[in-house]
Amino acid sequence: MRQAAIMGITGRSGAGKTTLLVRLVAMLAGQGLRVSTIKHAHHGFDMDRPGKDSHRHRAAGAREVLVASDTRWALLHESEAPTPPALPDLIARMTPADLILVEGFRAALPVAIEIYRPALGKDPLWPATPHIAAIATDAPTLDLPPGLARLDLNDTAAIAGFVRAHARPCPPTGHAP
Repeated sequence: MRQAAIMGITGRSGAGKTTLLVRLVAMLAGQGLRVSTIKHAHHGFDMDRPGKDSHRHRAAGAREVLVASDTRWALLHESEAPTPPALPDLIARMTPADLILVEGFRAALPVAIEIYRPALGKDPLWPATPHIAAIATDAPTLDLPPGLARLDLNDTAAIAGFVRAHARPCPPTGHAP
């Protein structure tokens, strides 16, 4: 992969999205790819705690707070708009990578793998989500429509190969959030 590409990992709560994503990052980074991830949080989240300097900066009204150490930095950006930032705009803020794996942002993805575990008793997403290209499942048999690939959820190498072959170019950016 030379051009930045994107692949979504989607599925119902409890299906194992994060577990698979972590395995994929380790394998693909081990193959020499520069891999980044984006995780959508359905509820507000906070990376710093009350009493910490960065929290005090934000509480005082700072729009952005960048926290840096010798080995890591994080930018906390307060959004004023009631609508969440668009996926392409978030990607535009990231350092270039070979591959961006996205957990969440289901409607904005050009292509995704759904993790589906029938034992959870939850309906699959693929019937109503046209950009799902494959189903990663632990079900020994699963009736899928033509054109939808079936991947063994426990075969990380096969899923990584599918990601490398089917990741799409990142969507074009609008404007930064």
